[in-house]
Amino acid sequence: MNRLWLTAAVTTGYILSVSASPASAGFVGTGDDTVKVVKGQVSDYYISVNNAYEVTGRVTDDSGKPLEGATVMYFASPVHCNTDADGRYSLKSTDGDLHLYVWYPGMEFAHVYRSKEQRQADIVMQQAGKLVAVLPRQAAQRTQWFDPARLETATYCNPLNISYNYEPYNDNVRRGGCFRSSADPMALMYKGQYLLFSTNQGGYHYSHNLSDWNFQPASFQRRPTDDDQCAPAAFVSGDTLYYTGSTYEGLPIWFTTHPEQGRWRQAVGRNTLPSWDPCLFLDDDGRLYLYYGSSNEYPLKAVELSRQSFAPISKIHDVLMLHPEQHGWERFGMNNDDEVTLKPFTEGAYMTKHGGKYYLQYGAPGTEFKVYADGVYVSNRPLGPFTYQQHNPMSYKPGGFVQGVGHGGTFSDRHGQYWHVGTCMLSLKYKFERRIGLYPVYFDADGVMWSNTAFGDYPQRNADYTGPDRFTGWMLLSYGKKVEVSSTDTLSAANLSDENIRTYWSARTGNAGEWALMDLGGEREVRAIQLNFYDHNTLQTNRANDTYYQYRILASSDGETWTLAVDRSDNDRDMPHDYVELLQPLRTRYLKVVNLHVPGNGKFCLSDIRVFGHADVEKPEPVREFSVKRSRSDARNALISWKPSRNAYGYNILYGTAPGKLYHCITVNGATSYDFRGMDRGTSYYFTIEALGESGVSAKSKIIKQ
Repeated sequence: MNRLWLTAAVTTGYILSVSASPASAGFVGTGDDTVKVVKGQVSDYYISVNNAYEVTGRVTDDSGKPLEGATVMYFASPVHCNTDADGRYSLKSTDGDLHLYVWYPGMEFAHVYRSKEQRQADIVMQQAGKLVAVLPRQAAQRTQWFDPARLETATYCNPLNISYNYEPYNDNVRRGGCFRSSADPMALMYKGQYLLFSTNQGGYHYSHNLSDWNFQPASFQRRPTDDDQCAPAAFVSGDTLYYTGSTYEGLPIWFTTHPEQGRWRQAVGRNTLPSWDPCLFLDDDGRLYLYYGSSNEYPLKAVELSRQSFAPISKIHDVLMLHPEQHGWERFGMNNDDEVTLKPFTEGAYMTKHGGKYYLQYGAPGTEFKVYADGVYVSNRPLGPFTYQQHNPMSYKPGGFVQGVGHGGTFSDRHGQYWHVGTCMLSLKYKFERRIGLYPVYFDADGVMWSNTAFGDYPQRNADYTGPDRFTGWMLLSYGKKVEVSSTDTLSAANLSDENIRTYWSARTGNAGEWALMDLGGEREVRAIQLNFYDHNTLQTNRANDTYYQYRILASSDGETWTLAVDRSDNDRDMPHDYVELLQPLRTRYLKVVNLHVPGNGKFCLSDIRVFGHADVEKPEPVREFSVKRSRSDARNALISWKPSRNAYGYNILYGTAPGKLYHCITVNGATSYDFRGMDRGTSYYFTIEALGESGVSAKSKIIKQ
């Protein structure tokens, strides 16, 4: 006969189980038949009412022998019982108790799932296998290619390998599962360190060379579902660092002289303007300016602020609006191809002063698109008026593994070299799932500001390098290569070599021993490896101190004899886009990544295994029949096409507003055409193309004017 089984909720911190009738327990009705309230001496106890019954059965080993004293439980529940001498059990149950969980010494834990209607479940236990330590206790081994104690690198590879925070626990997480994200970055140099501030991090990252990053907690979060300082702004005045975030209702402006401690004080308790996506700019004359705005309807704004109160002291100026009818790259859509859904967004104002001119940067058309970019207007005065720079956008990367470089910030390093950090699109689980990229910036003899994104997701030399070319020349060796895996939970192992950050592969578990093996197609000279981890079934929100990856990489020339090449077996750092710069070239054909640990009880999951170096094959042939056909009906568009080149896996389309100013680069892998929709009406453009191969880059084609 069924009876009521009542389980207390956790409003008092207690978890209780009682079996009684409401009349005998002193219940107070709530109007909900599934919940009753018990009036206690100190507080109320909210108790759920469930239909209860007994589930029975017998526990045996695989030979049919009954197991006495086996503990039968429900998973993640205090409900349990022990079997009798005949292996029989009787367990209190409700319709919500479906996962039986059984333990007996010398046996594997048994997991049995019953239906709601099932009242009997016999359980057969299996002998436990040999225990294997999941987490290694020995130090990682040094090899001739990798030293786990060496934290210095001379190169980096986008997206930046920083500890991207997990999204706070809100609707964004529940829709698609837990994911990492950061965006809207800005960086500056303070007392010899580079500080990187970005959205929703609970602190900031710091580095001395722009390739090796550490994290400093400094949460300004007031509520658990808040974004922690969305699109922050910071500036340095003397020995003081000031910092604030986006706001419509008012936020403090904090300051510190010791950011390495993560402790801040308030300069003002509440700023006075609805300054979303703020930029605080301190001019050479000591005057402070604020640039702000994020809208597809209203312009970006600029105003001078008081250095004491941070309140406005000048008129608020409307400084720029988007003009997608003229500027093709400002149109909405993944490929500037949606002029129906919404007007494009302008946001992310940022000011850079160079050569006496003021370069006002802005992001468009939307952070979830591969064409997300930063444009620039120029003026002789900090509040304008501003003139649209003919070479636009200033930073642009719609192709390759990392796509998008919008809503960013420009800064100079200790050598006076300029850099731009920008938002990279991922937008797989949610439109605001993003990463951060870093690119060198230049000002040419005519004062044109531009960012070099060619080979922007290949290994580049960091800020310690002062030479003319940051690209290492290490080519991609992994594109389209065959991959074998230990198991597959979702999607295809081919995703590990498709050069697409928005696809991934996952093993069935996150256990030590899951692996992925890549065949490079022949012996290659490997110089660097980038492992792009992704989150599948991860349970994590916000930031945790035990978030890290551990793995080993084995190398083989024949697929049978393996040598340890990279050992991260005792790593305790969070490196979701782990970039391994090898100490010396590694000659190998096969690379095998063996999992040891992933964070958040998730599964071993990667979006891509990217391998860089050199192949002893002929360079790709120069591109033939390169064609750029600008649309007669819409001068913002052009169809670019070419014939495939022998020994090429991809192509760089280079273009600009003059033959000597081919500053833009669009990388295309595995195709021979590109639908380009990023030109401005009334502007002439010049185009060329080069082929990419595992042994290097071809000569460029003849320049075409359109």
